[in-house]
Amino acid sequence: MIKIENLNKSFGDEQVLTNINLIIPKGKITVILGRSGAGKSVLLKHIIGLIKPDSGKIFVNGHEITAMKEKELNKIRKHFGMLFQGGGLFDSITVWENVAFPLIERENNSRAEIEKAVKKRIAQVGLTGMENKLPSELSGGMKNRVGLARALVTNPDIILFDEPTSGLDPITNNSISKLIIQAHKNLKNTYVIISHNVELALKIADKIALLYGGEIIAEGTPDELKKSKDSFVSQFIKGSLDDLDLEH
Repeated sequence: MIKIENLNKSFGDEQVLTNINLIIPKGKITVILGRSGAGKSVLLKHIIGLIKPDSGKIFVNGHEITAMKEKELNKIRKHFGMLFQGGGLFDSITVWENVAFPLIERENNSRAEIEKAVKKRIAQVGLTGMENKLPSELSGGMKNRVGLARALVTNPDIILFDEPTSGLDPITNNSISKLIIQAHKNLKNTYVIISHNVELALKIADKIALLYGGEIIAEGTPDELKKSKDSFVSQFIKGSLDDLDLEH
């Protein structure tokens, strides 16, 4: 479980996150939903300890991480996998090498163990036979599949997703959504997804937190948010985040 308490962060005169309180339940899919500039990426970086807050606390599996030194944080980060926007692949190495990279970096796995783990995760995302391809030879959807395989290869407790469907066409978007659901069904990891995609959130989330102007203005299950009597929440559920009333 991840617990965020009274988190605040500013850069210069710009207040980016304001009094964030959020519980991300273990073994569930939580989507932090918001438009561009809402503070989603900054919040994600706090969760993995890449940014320190001005005030507030973050607990990961019961460990408070905001005051940790880098050596302690690195131990916590071993519990995380991450799918970066666009897959975040290394352009100069193959699919196999990209997926194997986290295991090779840890230096405590045999070649046979790495081979087995990489083969399993590449098959899981439906890319068997593509191991020797370079990222430049892949479509956007395939790159995200490779990114997911890499995120899964170390068997992490928690996986962070940075806009997993950004820039994808509707058919590929739907395919990635189904893949995320299937992977979660099989493994029961804790998923934290930041996205501006309302349709994705409603389709895959166990819990949604709506981030607007650096504040969480609503949270709950997709059904709870669909039934919300708040006009602003109702507006975003029925429409698009880009059409939201800026005066809220």
